[in-house]
Amino acid sequence: MNIGVVREIKSNENRVAVVPSGVETLTRAGHAVFAEAGAGAGTSLSDAEYAQAGATLLPDAASVWAQSEIVCKVKEPQPSEYPLIRPDQTIFTYFHFAASRALSEAMAERGAACLAYETVEAPDGTLPLLTPMSEIAGKMAIQEAAKYLERPQGGRGILLGGVPGVPPATVVILGGGVVGINAAKTAAGMGANVTVMDVNLERLRYLDDVLPANVTTYFSNPLHIRERLPTADVVIGAVLIKGARTPVLVREPDLRRMRPGAVIVDVAVDQGGCIETMHPTTHEVPIFRVDEVVHYGVANIPGAVPATSTYALTNATFPYLLALANRGVKQALRDDPGLAQGLNAADGKFFLPEIAAPFGLPLGDLQAWLSE
Repeated sequence: MNIGVVREIKSNENRVAVVPSGVETLTRAGHAVFAEAGAGAGTSLSDAEYAQAGATLLPDAASVWAQSEIVCKVKEPQPSEYPLIRPDQTIFTYFHFAASRALSEAMAERGAACLAYETVEAPDGTLPLLTPMSEIAGKMAIQEAAKYLERPQGGRGILLGGVPGVPPATVVILGGGVVGINAAKTAAGMGANVTVMDVNLERLRYLDDVLPANVTTYFSNPLHIRERLPTADVVIGAVLIKGARTPVLVREPDLRRMRPGAVIVDVAVDQGGCIETMHPTTHEVPIFRVDEVVHYGVANIPGAVPATSTYALTNATFPYLLALANRGVKQALRDDPGLAQGLNAADGKFFLPEIAAPFGLPLGDLQAWLSE
Protein backbone atom coordinates (compact mmCIF):
# COMPACT_ATOMS: atom_id res chain seq x y z
CA MET A 1 0.00 0.00 0.00
CA ASN A 2 1.22 3.52 -0.79
CA ILE A 3 0.79 5.83 2.22
CA GLY A 4 1.08 9.61 1.94
CA VAL A 5 2.02 12.06 4.70
CA VAL A 6 1.56 15.73 3.78
CA ARG A 7 2.47 18.93 5.54
CA GLU A 8 -0.54 20.48 7.27
CA ILE A 9 -1.48 23.85 5.76
CA LYS A 10 -4.28 24.96 8.08
CA SER A 11 -3.27 28.13 9.89
CA ASN A 12 -0.71 27.39 12.61
CA GLU A 13 -1.32 23.66 12.45
CA ASN A 14 1.99 22.18 13.56
CA ARG A 15 1.07 18.53 14.02
CA VAL A 16 1.94 15.76 11.58
CA ALA A 17 -0.09 12.60 10.97
CA VAL A 18 2.70 10.01 11.02
CA VAL A 19 6.00 10.18 12.92
CA PRO A 20 9.24 8.45 11.82
CA SER A 21 8.69 5.44 14.07
CA GLY A 22 5.40 4.85 12.24
CA VAL A 23 7.14 5.17 8.90
CA GLU A 24 9.63 2.51 9.95
CA THR A 25 6.86 0.11 11.00
CA LEU A 26 4.96 0.64 7.75
CA THR A 27 7.99 0.16 5.54
CA ARG A 28 9.07 -2.96 7.43
CA ALA A 29 5.58 -4.33 6.75
CA GLY A 30 6.20 -3.86 3.02
CA HIS A 31 4.38 -0.58 2.44
CA ALA A 32 5.72 2.54 0.75
CA VAL A 33 5.52 5.86 2.59
CA PHE A 34 5.71 9.13 0.66
CA ALA A 35 6.33 12.18 2.85
CA GLU A 36 6.19 15.79 1.77
CA ALA A 37 9.37 17.69 2.51
CA GLY A 38 8.89 19.62 5.74
CA ALA A 39 5.87 17.57 6.85
CA GLY A 40 7.24 17.12 10.36
CA ALA A 41 8.89 20.51 10.79
CA GLY A 42 6.19 21.85 13.12
CA THR A 43 6.89 18.96 15.48
CA SER A 44 10.67 19.42 15.11
CA LEU A 45 10.95 16.22 13.04
CA SER A 46 13.46 16.59 10.22
CA ASP A 47 13.27 15.27 6.67
CA ALA A 48 16.42 13.28 7.46
CA GLU A 49 14.57 11.41 10.22
CA TYR A 50 11.79 10.48 7.81
CA ALA A 51 14.26 9.38 5.15
CA GLN A 52 16.22 7.32 7.66
CA ALA A 53 12.99 5.61 8.72
CA GLY A 54 12.34 4.60 5.11
CA ALA A 55 10.09 7.33 3.69
CA THR A 56 10.48 8.61 0.17
CA LEU A 57 10.65 12.39 0.40
CA LEU A 58 8.76 14.35 -2.25
CA PRO A 59 9.04 18.08 -2.86
CA ASP A 60 5.40 19.11 -2.62
CA ALA A 61 1.93 18.01 -1.58
CA ALA A 62 0.75 17.42 -5.15
CA SER A 63 3.45 14.79 -5.62
CA VAL A 64 2.44 13.01 -2.42
CA TRP A 65 -1.26 13.01 -3.28
CA ALA A 66 -0.47 11.69 -6.77
CA GLN A 67 1.49 8.71 -5.41
CA SER A 68 -0.74 7.72 -2.48
CA GLU A 69 -3.62 5.31 -1.99
CA ILE A 70 -4.11 6.41 1.62
CA VAL A 71 -3.35 9.99 2.63
CA CYS A 72 -2.99 10.42 6.37
CA LYS A 73 -3.54 13.94 7.72
CA VAL A 74 -4.36 15.71 10.96
CA LYS A 75 -6.93 18.31 9.90
CA GLU A 76 -9.55 18.37 7.17
CA PRO A 77 -8.42 19.02 3.58
CA GLN A 78 -8.14 22.71 2.80
CA PRO A 79 -9.60 24.21 -0.41
CA SER A 80 -6.23 24.20 -2.18
CA GLU A 81 -6.04 20.44 -1.57
CA TYR A 82 -9.47 19.59 -2.99
CA PRO A 83 -8.29 19.30 -6.62
CA LEU A 84 -5.56 16.85 -5.57
CA ILE A 85 -8.03 14.29 -4.20
CA ARG A 86 -9.00 11.26 -6.33
CA PRO A 87 -12.04 8.96 -6.06
CA ASP A 88 -9.78 5.91 -5.56
CA GLN A 89 -8.11 7.36 -2.46
CA THR A 90 -8.79 7.07 1.25
CA ILE A 91 -8.23 10.13 3.43
CA PHE A 92 -7.67 9.37 7.11
CA THR A 93 -7.96 12.54 9.20
CA TYR A 94 -10.21 14.74 11.35
CA PHE A 95 -13.03 15.98 9.11
CA HIS A 96 -15.76 17.45 11.37
CA PHE A 97 -18.08 17.59 8.36
CA ALA A 98 -21.07 18.88 10.33
CA ALA A 99 -19.36 22.25 10.73
CA SER A 100 -18.78 22.87 7.01
CA ARG A 101 -21.13 22.62 4.06
CA ALA A 102 -18.29 23.61 1.70
CA LEU A 103 -16.04 20.77 2.87
CA SER A 104 -18.90 18.25 2.75
CA GLU A 105 -19.89 19.23 -0.76
CA ALA A 106 -16.28 19.18 -1.93
CA MET A 107 -15.66 15.69 -0.59
CA ALA A 108 -18.91 14.44 -2.14
CA GLU A 109 -17.71 15.85 -5.45
CA ARG A 110 -14.23 14.31 -5.18
CA GLY A 111 -15.64 10.88 -4.28
CA ALA A 112 -12.78 9.71 -2.05
CA ALA A 113 -13.33 7.49 0.98
CA CYS A 114 -13.35 9.89 3.95
CA LEU A 115 -12.37 8.10 7.15
CA ALA A 116 -12.83 10.50 10.05
CA TYR A 117 -10.85 10.11 13.25
CA GLU A 118 -13.64 11.71 15.29
CA THR A 119 -16.27 9.02 14.60
CA VAL A 120 -14.13 5.88 14.96
CA GLU A 121 -15.50 3.92 17.92
CA ALA A 122 -13.91 1.57 20.43
CA PRO A 123 -15.84 -1.55 21.52
CA ASP A 124 -17.09 0.31 24.61
CA GLY A 125 -18.55 3.11 22.48
CA THR A 126 -15.88 5.69 23.28
CA LEU A 127 -14.08 7.66 20.58
CA PRO A 128 -10.42 6.62 20.84
CA LEU A 129 -9.04 8.92 18.15
CA LEU A 130 -10.83 11.98 19.48
CA THR A 131 -10.02 11.36 23.14
CA PRO A 132 -6.32 12.35 23.22
CA MET A 133 -6.95 15.65 21.44
CA SER A 134 -9.98 16.32 23.64
CA GLU A 135 -7.78 15.80 26.69
CA ILE A 136 -5.29 18.35 25.41
CA ALA A 137 -7.97 20.80 24.26
CA GLY A 138 -9.68 20.64 27.65
CA LYS A 139 -6.47 21.44 29.51
CA MET A 140 -5.47 24.15 27.05
CA ALA A 141 -8.92 25.76 27.14
CA ILE A 142 -8.23 26.75 30.73
CA GLN A 143 -4.71 27.96 29.93
CA GLU A 144 -6.10 30.19 27.19
CA ALA A 145 -8.98 31.39 29.34
CA ALA A 146 -6.57 32.34 32.11
CA LYS A 147 -4.49 34.33 29.63
CA TYR A 148 -7.42 36.18 28.11
CA LEU A 149 -8.82 37.05 31.53
CA GLU A 150 -5.79 39.32 31.86
CA ARG A 151 -6.56 42.99 31.43
CA PRO A 152 -3.96 43.61 28.68
CA GLN A 153 -5.68 40.85 26.68
CA GLY A 154 -9.09 42.49 27.07
CA GLY A 155 -10.31 40.39 29.98
CA ARG A 156 -11.66 41.31 33.38
CA GLY A 157 -8.21 41.37 34.95
CA ILE A 158 -8.81 38.39 37.22
CA LEU A 159 -6.29 35.78 38.33
CA LEU A 160 -7.94 32.42 37.75
CA GLY A 161 -6.97 31.00 41.14
CA GLY A 162 -7.24 34.17 43.20
CA VAL A 163 -5.03 34.78 46.26
CA PRO A 164 -5.68 34.73 50.02
CA GLY A 165 -8.28 37.37 50.75
CA VAL A 166 -9.34 37.72 47.09
CA PRO A 167 -11.71 35.16 45.58
CA PRO A 168 -10.79 33.11 42.52
CA ALA A 169 -12.48 33.20 39.14
CA THR A 170 -15.69 31.31 38.47
CA VAL A 171 -15.52 28.82 35.58
CA VAL A 172 -18.62 27.26 34.01
CA ILE A 173 -18.04 24.21 31.80
CA LEU A 174 -20.81 23.13 29.44
CA GLY A 175 -20.38 19.40 28.96
CA GLY A 176 -18.85 16.78 31.23
CA GLY A 177 -17.14 14.56 28.64
CA VAL A 178 -13.43 14.25 27.96
CA VAL A 179 -12.94 17.95 27.24
CA GLY A 180 -15.07 18.92 30.21
CA ILE A 181 -13.38 16.74 32.81
CA ASN A 182 -9.90 17.82 31.69
CA ALA A 183 -10.93 21.47 31.76
CA ALA A 184 -12.43 20.98 35.21
CA LYS A 185 -9.32 19.26 36.60
CA THR A 186 -7.07 21.99 35.24
CA ALA A 187 -9.23 24.87 36.43
CA ALA A 188 -9.74 23.28 39.84
CA GLY A 189 -6.03 22.62 40.16
CA MET A 190 -5.37 26.30 39.56
CA GLY A 191 -7.80 27.15 42.35
CA ALA A 192 -10.86 28.36 40.43
CA ASN A 193 -14.45 27.79 41.49
CA VAL A 194 -15.77 25.40 38.84
CA THR A 195 -19.24 24.28 37.78
CA VAL A 196 -19.60 21.41 35.30
CA MET A 197 -22.98 21.12 33.58
CA ASP A 198 -24.26 18.06 31.70
CA VAL A 199 -27.55 16.35 30.85
CA ASN A 200 -26.31 12.89 31.86
CA LEU A 201 -26.95 12.29 35.55
CA GLU A 202 -24.72 9.23 35.68
CA ARG A 203 -21.87 11.27 34.26
CA LEU A 204 -22.50 14.00 36.82
CA ARG A 205 -22.40 11.40 39.62
CA TYR A 206 -19.07 10.15 38.32
CA LEU A 207 -17.66 13.67 38.08
CA ASP A 208 -18.87 14.44 41.56
CA ASP A 209 -16.96 11.41 42.85
CA VAL A 210 -13.64 12.03 41.08
CA LEU A 211 -13.27 15.81 40.98
CA PRO A 212 -12.12 17.93 43.94
CA ALA A 213 -14.33 19.89 46.29
CA ASN A 214 -14.04 23.17 44.39
CA VAL A 215 -15.97 21.58 41.48
CA THR A 216 -19.77 21.58 41.58
CA THR A 217 -21.91 19.55 39.21
CA TYR A 218 -25.18 20.94 37.90
CA PHE A 219 -27.81 19.51 35.58
CA SER A 220 -27.76 21.33 32.27
CA ASN A 221 -30.83 22.98 30.80
CA PRO A 222 -31.37 26.45 29.28
CA LEU A 223 -32.62 27.98 32.53
CA HIS A 224 -29.72 26.65 34.60
CA ILE A 225 -27.19 27.85 32.01
CA ARG A 226 -28.71 31.34 31.99
CA GLU A 227 -28.60 31.37 35.81
CA ARG A 228 -24.85 30.73 35.79
CA LEU A 229 -23.84 33.29 33.17
CA PRO A 230 -24.00 36.48 35.31
CA THR A 231 -21.36 35.13 37.73
CA ALA A 232 -19.20 33.33 35.16
CA ASP A 233 -15.77 34.77 34.50
CA VAL A 234 -15.06 31.91 32.07
CA VAL A 235 -17.39 29.70 30.04
CA ILE A 236 -15.96 26.60 28.35
CA GLY A 237 -17.98 25.01 25.54
CA ALA A 238 -17.25 21.28 25.81
CA VAL A 239 -20.26 19.62 24.16
CA LEU A 240 -19.99 16.84 21.59
CA ILE A 241 -22.59 14.88 19.64
CA LYS A 242 -20.83 12.29 17.49
CA GLY A 243 -20.91 13.20 13.83
CA ALA A 244 -23.54 15.91 14.24
CA ARG A 245 -23.53 19.65 14.70
CA THR A 246 -23.14 20.79 18.26
CA PRO A 247 -26.35 22.17 19.80
CA VAL A 248 -26.35 25.89 20.59
CA LEU A 249 -26.55 26.35 24.36
CA VAL A 250 -25.74 30.06 24.75
CA ARG A 251 -27.69 32.43 22.52
CA GLU A 252 -26.67 35.95 21.57
CA PRO A 253 -29.11 37.65 24.01
CA ASP A 254 -27.61 35.53 26.81
CA LEU A 255 -24.29 37.37 26.45
CA ARG A 256 -25.88 40.45 27.98
CA ARG A 257 -26.07 38.53 31.24
CA MET A 258 -22.28 38.20 31.30
CA ARG A 259 -19.89 40.77 32.71
CA PRO A 260 -17.64 42.79 30.40
CA GLY A 261 -14.30 41.05 29.97
CA ALA A 262 -15.62 37.57 30.68
CA VAL A 263 -14.09 34.90 28.43
CA ILE A 264 -15.73 32.16 26.38
CA VAL A 265 -13.62 29.32 24.98
CA ASP A 266 -15.70 27.13 22.66
CA VAL A 267 -13.79 23.88 22.13
CA ALA A 268 -16.83 22.60 20.20
CA VAL A 269 -16.33 25.19 17.45
CA ASP A 270 -14.95 22.58 15.05
CA GLN A 271 -18.37 20.91 15.16
CA GLY A 272 -20.25 24.18 14.78
CA GLY A 273 -19.91 25.42 18.35
CA CYS A 274 -22.31 25.63 21.29
CA ILE A 275 -22.13 29.42 21.54
CA GLU A 276 -24.33 31.16 18.96
CA THR A 277 -21.96 34.11 18.53
CA MET A 278 -18.83 31.97 18.11
CA HIS A 279 -17.04 31.39 14.83
CA PRO A 280 -13.76 29.60 14.11
CA THR A 281 -10.59 31.60 14.70
CA THR A 282 -6.90 30.80 14.37
CA HIS A 283 -3.87 30.76 16.64
CA GLU A 284 -2.72 33.82 14.72
CA VAL A 285 -5.89 35.80 15.53
CA PRO A 286 -7.52 33.75 18.30
CA ILE A 287 -10.12 36.08 19.77
CA PHE A 288 -12.85 38.55 18.96
CA ARG A 289 -15.43 40.35 21.11
CA VAL A 290 -19.21 40.43 21.10
CA ASP A 291 -21.04 42.55 23.67
CA GLU A 292 -17.70 43.07 25.47
CA VAL A 293 -17.31 39.30 26.01
CA VAL A 294 -14.04 37.79 24.77
CA HIS A 295 -14.64 34.89 22.34
CA TYR A 296 -11.86 32.33 21.75
CA GLY A 297 -12.72 30.03 18.84
CA VAL A 298 -9.50 28.36 17.70
CA ALA A 299 -10.56 25.18 15.91
CA ASN A 300 -7.24 23.33 16.27
CA ILE A 301 -6.19 24.13 19.83
CA PRO A 302 -3.78 21.15 20.17
CA GLY A 303 -1.86 22.38 17.14
CA ALA A 304 -0.15 24.88 19.46
CA VAL A 305 1.60 22.10 21.40
CA PRO A 306 2.71 19.66 18.68
CA ALA A 307 5.55 18.19 20.72
CA THR A 308 2.79 16.75 22.91
CA SER A 309 -0.21 16.50 20.61
CA THR A 310 1.45 14.87 17.59
CA TYR A 311 2.60 11.96 19.69
CA ALA A 312 -0.66 11.71 21.63
CA LEU A 313 -2.54 11.59 18.34
CA THR A 314 -0.31 9.15 16.48
CA ASN A 315 -0.17 6.80 19.47
CA ALA A 316 -3.92 6.41 18.96
CA THR A 317 -4.23 6.56 15.15
CA PHE A 318 -1.28 4.49 14.05
CA PRO A 319 -2.66 1.00 14.88
CA TYR A 320 -5.69 1.80 12.72
CA LEU A 321 -3.52 3.10 9.89
CA LEU A 322 -1.41 -0.05 10.00
CA ALA A 323 -4.56 -2.19 9.84
CA LEU A 324 -5.83 -0.23 6.83
CA ALA A 325 -2.50 -0.71 5.06
CA ASN A 326 -2.04 -4.38 5.94
CA ARG A 327 -5.57 -5.58 5.18
CA GLY A 328 -6.76 -3.04 2.64
CA VAL A 329 -9.33 -0.42 3.48
CA LYS A 330 -12.53 -2.37 2.94
CA GLN A 331 -11.31 -5.52 4.65
CA ALA A 332 -10.03 -3.54 7.64
CA LEU A 333 -13.43 -1.88 7.97
CA ARG A 334 -15.24 -5.23 7.66
CA ASP A 335 -13.01 -6.69 10.38
CA ASP A 336 -13.50 -3.78 12.77
CA PRO A 337 -17.03 -2.35 13.00
CA GLY A 338 -15.76 0.47 15.20
CA LEU A 339 -13.30 1.55 12.54
CA ALA A 340 -16.08 1.30 9.96
CA GLN A 341 -18.00 3.90 11.99
CA GLY A 342 -15.28 6.31 10.94
CA LEU A 343 -16.22 6.07 7.27
CA ASN A 344 -18.26 9.23 6.79
CA ALA A 345 -18.34 9.29 2.98
CA ALA A 346 -17.27 7.41 -0.14
CA ASP A 347 -18.16 7.43 -3.84
CA GLY A 348 -19.88 10.79 -3.42
CA LYS A 349 -22.31 9.58 -0.73
CA PHE A 350 -22.40 10.20 3.01
CA PHE A 351 -23.13 7.42 5.48
CA LEU A 352 -24.18 9.70 8.33
CA PRO A 353 -27.69 11.16 8.03
CA GLU A 354 -26.57 13.90 10.46
CA ILE A 355 -24.40 15.23 7.62
CA ALA A 356 -26.34 14.22 4.52
CA ALA A 357 -29.71 15.63 5.59
CA PRO A 358 -28.73 19.18 6.64
CA PHE A 359 -26.60 19.70 3.54
CA GLY A 360 -28.90 17.92 1.07
CA LEU A 361 -26.23 15.41 0.07
CA PRO A 362 -26.78 11.80 -1.09
CA LEU A 363 -27.15 9.27 1.73
CA GLY A 364 -25.43 5.94 1.17
CA ASP A 365 -25.61 2.54 2.84
CA LEU A 366 -22.39 1.70 4.66
CA GLN A 367 -22.95 -2.06 4.72
CA ALA A 368 -23.78 -2.10 1.03
CA TRP A 369 -20.56 -0.21 0.29
CA LEU A 370 -18.53 -2.62 2.39
CA SER A 371 -20.01 -5.62 0.61
CA GLU A 372 -19.14 -4.39 -2.87
